[in-house]
Amino acid sequence: MKPRDKQFHPVAAAVAWLATLVMFFPIFWMVLASFKTETQAIETPPVFIFHPTLQNYHDIFVRADYPLFAWNSVVISLVATAIMLVVAVPASFAMAFYPTKRTRGTLLWMLSTKMLPAVGVLVPIYLIAKDAGLLDSRIALILIYMLSNLPIGVWMLFTFFRETPKAIIEQSRIDGAGVWDSIVHVLLPLGLPGIASTALLSIILCWNEAFWSLNLSAHDAAPLTAFIASFSAPEGLFWAKLSAAATLATVPILLFGWFSQRQLVRGLTFGAVK
Repeated sequence: MKPRDKQFHPVAAAVAWLATLVMFFPIFWMVLASFKTETQAIETPPVFIFHPTLQNYHDIFVRADYPLFAWNSVVISLVATAIMLVVAVPASFAMAFYPTKRTRGTLLWMLSTKMLPAVGVLVPIYLIAKDAGLLDSRIALILIYMLSNLPIGVWMLFTFFRETPKAIIEQSRIDGAGVWDSIVHVLLPLGLPGIASTALLSIILCWNEAFWSLNLSAHDAAPLTAFIASFSAPEGLFWAKLSAAATLATVPILLFGWFSQRQLVRGLTFGAVK
């Protein structure tokens, strides 16, 4: 029996385009507002035809050290993701290939930690960071981001590794490979799509994390999420400058997600179709 040819469904295509436009519109409006004056940004009804200006971007670079914030975001996201993978890969390997009766409970417990409101542990973590001298330091944010994404990383890698035939790992052990040899030379090449998608998702989550960056950093270690928040003032919100700051913080991760979308989708759908 031959598979049916793919058919074009106008209604489904229209719904997909509508959903895409709805999701993309806030980004479009943010970029548009970044080229307006403060008066134009808050006008009602909204102004769509105007003379664009780069004054907001000029004011941002004069007032704030954008390269420092961007560099902090890059370093914190990459290092936190790398440490998370170092911990998550062997943990997921053990749970996938050597499960015990407590494995499922351990996985559920790890996932349940993501349901805890971050504000519930803010005070003890803040005091620990203060006593350790880690306030406004990259180390504190790296540790927090790594621990926050570890449950998701373990769950994703566990799912990917479980799809790998156990016979391959067993054969490598018979051939004399140790545990680390099996992980490095057998499991990592086979699970590369899953590892890559886990890393990409972790980088995106780290880049967008705002709660901890606002509470544990001030300037030296502050990432771009804190950079955006710095454009709110007691007098109110400066929408045009805020939109420009948000655009500068969003564009790098949007481009990153755009160029890596194929690998991300491939990894997230790994093992879904047999």
